[in-house]
Amino acid sequence: MRKSDKSKHNISIASIKRSTIKPHDNFKWTKLYESNADFLYSGLNLNLTENELIICSTIIDSDNYSILTTQKLITNQNGLGFSGSLINAIDKGYGDFKGYQDKPLTLGVIELANGTELKYFIETGRASMIMVNGIRTLISLEKQE
Repeated sequence: MRKSDKSKHNISIASIKRSTIKPHDNFKWTKLYESNADFLYSGLNLNLTENELIICSTIIDSDNYSILTTQKLITNQNGLGFSGSLINAIDKGYGDFKGYQDKPLTLGVIELANGTELKYFIETGRASMIMVNGIRTLISLEKQE
């Protein structure tokens, strides 16, 4: 049975909170969202469907961001937009998400069902657990269906 967007959202948020050191809302670029009303970036055109919910994001500026929703991953890198469904996606890696190279950001990669690779921004350090666990949880939920 296919999980509802609300169910995917609740499971993902719970997973992120379990794996991220508190506070969960004290990061420069990365945020998680209890509801779509918490998403304050009205200038970004997300084209969400009726029941689609925003789970988390890493937003550097209007040209560089990644947003995970209950139906897709959206990345805009240097002004170029990419998105894809996580149904049957494969997690390919998280870059230097622990920040060993003293860089504030790294890029994770997933492989979509059609074989295309989709990169996404990860804020390094403690904040990394929000995007990493959001992606991992949603990929695992989409494989169960």
